Amino acid sequence: MRFLPLAALCAPLLYAAPLPTVKNIQYEGLIHISPMIANEISKIKVGDALDVQKVDRSIIEFHKQGYFEDIWVTEESGVLTYHFIEKSTIANIEINGYGSGQEQEALYKEIGIKKGDVYDESKVERARKSIMAALEKKGFYDTVVEATTEKLSDQAIKLTLDVNKGEEIIIRKVNYNGAEKLSASKLEIPTVNKEREFMGWMWGFNDGKLKVGELEHDSFRMKDYYMKKGFLDAEVSPPSLLADFTTYDANLEFKISEGKIYEVSKVEIVLEEPVVGVEELMDEVRLTEGKRFNIEKLRKDMESMKEVVGDLGYAFVRITPDLDKDEENAKVRIVYYVQPGKKVKINDVLVSGNTRTLDRVVRREILLAPGEMYEATKVKNSKNALKRMGYFENVEIEERRVSEDSVDLLVNVKEGRTGEFMFGIGYGSYDGLLGSVSVKDKNVFGSGMTAGVYVDKSEKESAYRINLYNPRVLDSRYSLSTNVYKRDYESYDYTDRTTGFDVVGGRYLTDHLQATLGYTIAQTELVDFVNNLEEKYKPYYREGKYIKSSVIPGLSYDNTDDYYFPHNGIIASAYAEYAGAGGDEKFVKYFGKVAAYKSLEDSLDMDLILRYKARAGVIQENGYLPINEKFYLGGMSTIRGYKSSSVTPKDSNDVRIGGKYVFSNSAEVSYGLFETVQMRLTLFYDYGMIGQDGFNEIRRSSAGAAIEWVSPLGPINFVFPQALDDKPGDKTSSFEFTMGQRF
Repeated sequence: MRFLPLAALCAPLLYAAPLPTVKNIQYEGLIHISPMIANEISKIKVGDALDVQKVDRSIIEFHKQGYFEDIWVTEESGVLTYHFIEKSTIANIEINGYGSGQEQEALYKEIGIKKGDVYDESKVERARKSIMAALEKKGFYDTVVEATTEKLSDQAIKLTLDVNKGEEIIIRKVNYNGAEKLSASKLEIPTVNKEREFMGWMWGFNDGKLKVGELEHDSFRMKDYYMKKGFLDAEVSPPSLLADFTTYDANLEFKISEGKIYEVSKVEIVLEEPVVGVEELMDEVRLTEGKRFNIEKLRKDMESMKEVVGDLGYAFVRITPDLDKDEENAKVRIVYYVQPGKKVKINDVLVSGNTRTLDRVVRREILLAPGEMYEATKVKNSKNALKRMGYFENVEIEERRVSEDSVDLLVNVKEGRTGEFMFGIGYGSYDGLLGSVSVKDKNVFGSGMTAGVYVDKSEKESAYRINLYNPRVLDSRYSLSTNVYKRDYESYDYTDRTTGFDVVGGRYLTDHLQATLGYTIAQTELVDFVNNLEEKYKPYYREGKYIKSSVIPGLSYDNTDDYYFPHNGIIASAYAEYAGAGGDEKFVKYFGKVAAYKSLEDSLDMDLILRYKARAGVIQENGYLPINEKFYLGGMSTIRGYKSSSVTPKDSNDVRIGGKYVFSNSAEVSYGLFETVQMRLTLFYDYGMIGQDGFNEIRRSSAGAAIEWVSPLGPINFVFPQALDDKPGDKTSSFEFTMGQRF
């Protein structure tokens, strides 16, 4: 860059004659700054005596703006002319050799250069270093980033950053010196940097890639893991890394002092103010006397107690644990000091982070409004409600104190992709290979409404459905959904072709309980019946087209803590279908199902979940009851080990006639196989009953095992059942699997 101070030009004149007066100021080559702004920067006015030092300072000030490659000044007859050569503008920027899609979008934001910026070598250098640092965090070292420019016009250039990724350092060995009571396989669970395993390239295995940015945190993660296992005095040193940059291999070493495993000797709660009973807080404590100390359970107990006090309006309650250790006997007395603070009301609810979703869609899920007393449970339930919507990758609700008795709720969301293309596959003992495809958007135009198209195919079935669902009509607690569907199903004894439409309105009675009222109208064509049916059952097997017009009131409840793998909670639903509001079919069907989940982790210190699932139904015949509306057992959702819909009353010619009474239930024990992979082993026992005139005319049971895995492609369930009391003629199966369903 060239600076040409006016002092150098005017030096011969300094002693020859008085300096001229500035009669006019002109700017040549100025693009990014207007003449008015330029006058403010130069601080030289028409009528001033020409001051060489002022002109020099003005050149420096112009340079600070960052727009100019060259600046010089000339003077003739009192006319002061500034000449500028501006830096080029970056019209296009391209990064080659690193990332794609969202990863590259994030990188463009991180490097600090965008289209329209003025080209600046120092900025380009910072961008190069940002890319190298980003790759180093991912385990790539000795990365080279080359920057080149291409002139597109007099003032526009294209900037290209070519990335030559460096090599990945692989951790070949990790030594946990001093670890005796916990194995290396346990200690590596909480760490990011792990020893490479055999077949480390495969998903689910440790690849051993070094993450330098996480090294200092790994020792803290390991110490926290020790404290979860009761080692209250455990110490883990920062790791020592020995890397060979010729082979890009590394060894990692931790020094560990384990200490003893502590047991809780006593738990006490000290209240600064008696705003709640100590006994009520004690009911929330799970880390009790006689149990092994666990820092994670201590934190959960603190959160549970905070919620109890917070529900009384104390948003800023502080709970401080004091651990009184008896090192000789490895006992610890836990004392919780509870400081409630003052009650507060909601001042305002502020929403941020939603670039697509409308503010009102977020606000309607917040259970607290300005002027209401603060309640911790409502804050938690609001957060869970926002998560259940499926619109956001992350949801945080922060309490910001406004005054001694008021608080703002800061709701910050990170939007995810709501448009989905999903598929699922499975294998049914009767249906054969099953497949499903759906295209939907859970947040159409940010309105909170869901629209979707669904296709299900198997060897026996073809089903198509179009759905539109509004969970909050006019931002109320009312919902509305519509479905148009078509289904062709080849059963054992007939073929069912149904086309229909339904509309369902609902209202949330509580945060978890919803009442619904639906109406369905459908045309069903039953064809291809078997010919050897007994006369008394032929009314159920009438070929032809029939209209069903039915009203369906119902209730549903869900307070589970996870979608795919609930640990605790209940999912339940019940409905009554009144067919006969016009049409040909006349019956009333009552049906309900429930699934209950209970984790035993707190009591047994094992990742065990007990599950109980039950389904029951009764049909009251009031006229024509077609065969496809009756009950059947067998398959993944009822009694595993029997082919789908194969367990049912039959006539004397072995033709299925369906049941009017049905009950099935399952007891399951599910164990988490890995702490880092969502995979579980489940043992189950299924039992079901079905009949024409009562529940227990036909009874069947089965037992078996299942592998449940939330894989990168979605949830997969492999089932290995065994029928226990099958009878001659029963259609049994020994293997089924599904993909895309919750467990």
